[in-house]
Amino acid sequence: MNRPTLYGADYSVYVRIARMALEEKGIDYELVPLDIFAANGIPAWYQEHHPFGRIPAFEHDGFRLFETNAIARYVDEAFDGPALQPADARGRARMGQMTGMLDAYGYRAMVWDVAVERLEKAEPDETLIAGGLRQAETVLRVLTSLKAPGAWLLGDQLTLADLHAAPIVGYFVKAAEGQKLLAVFPEIQGWYKRIAARPSFARTEKAD
Repeated sequence: MNRPTLYGADYSVYVRIARMALEEKGIDYELVPLDIFAANGIPAWYQEHHPFGRIPAFEHDGFRLFETNAIARYVDEAFDGPALQPADARGRARMGQMTGMLDAYGYRAMVWDVAVERLEKAEPDETLIAGGLRQAETVLRVLTSLKAPGAWLLGDQLTLADLHAAPIVGYFVKAAEGQKLLAVFPEIQGWYKRIAARPSFARTEKAD
């Protein structure tokens, strides 16, 4: 099989999730840089890959996908390497619950409302940051309650839940408030130290 292609930018949390899945499987892939915030806008050719103009998009031997969860599951199932999904139905359901919760309640609050607002705005909106931190606290509390005993979120097996959470939490803790709040949840803080030490995390870090 030909090596897969991933379209997106190295600053994107969701591109990084897909890249971490590829890295954990040991897959040689091509990252085609695509900046959806570029001054010239999204190139017309990309609409064939993602009709909504978001990132990432993925292609492998003529098979195209968009949506990170779909890409990550395909990467796990289509290629050799360590399994990144639980074998049992309840484990897979819990994995889906975690990734869904992070998408619906964590990403916007932790990445945009806290980290981006604090680090990239000349005049941060303190009300927005405060609201994001309240939401982030709920997410971290629920994640703690759902975490199974063991090194990873679902226990002893590294799964797509870990790869989904890592870039979101990684962006969140770039802000001092994020670091302080994470410390309130020692189980998740310990998990983050372990996932941040993985080669897949280091290799997908955005270059400064």
